[in-house]
Amino acid sequence: MKCSAGAFDKDSCVFEAMIKSAADYYSGKVERYGPTPRGVDWNSAESQALRFRQLLRVCESNQSFSLNDYGCGYGALLHFLREHSSPCEYYGFDASDRMLREAEAFCSGISGAIFVNDKSQLQRRDFTVASGIFNVRGEAPASQWQEYVLATIDELDSVSSKGFSFNMLTSYSDPDKMRGDLFYGDPCFFFDYVKRKLSKNVYLLHDYGLYEFTVGVRKEMT
Repeated sequence: MKCSAGAFDKDSCVFEAMIKSAADYYSGKVERYGPTPRGVDWNSAESQALRFRQLLRVCESNQSFSLNDYGCGYGALLHFLREHSSPCEYYGFDASDRMLREAEAFCSGISGAIFVNDKSQLQRRDFTVASGIFNVRGEAPASQWQEYVLATIDELDSVSSKGFSFNMLTSYSDPDKMRGDLFYGDPCFFFDYVKRKLSKNVYLLHDYGLYEFTVGVRKEMT
């Protein structure tokens, strides 16, 4: 595997192998279930929409904005935005080529959307959201996956001028429902990391009925 330079220089080969494993996992899901919530490993359209609402709180005070959808899947967020008349410029990124082909087909009737499969093509936008990208660690050790998560959070910050948000399965999940191939993050740890390192304006949502949490970061405007 050829390792690319960028935010993950220190452990780029290891991280890229983990990303490829996760991309392969999701490629298999969308191949089996098509451009549906199950195709991105969610249980229902209702829970998917609920996640979108939490993630987009970071943008809610803006009349118009540009948005990176980091881990865009088949483009469901773009449809959600258009259905709710959000006038944003949309840029979708996903590591799975199969998923991006589904996104381009699923969103073919929506003008102005741009999809890319290379992080180097991402530009700095007003906001960035990331839904579900930290969940599937596969066989990677949890400690190593957490390092990847932190590096990716730093990258979300670097491509966002006004703010960003992400969600994650919670370590407060019921033990009998937790899977060995998934990553369950400590919401307090990630809130503290972002609050101390990236911004004073951070919120943590853990009250919307799913076994996960959402962190939102608003940049300080100077």
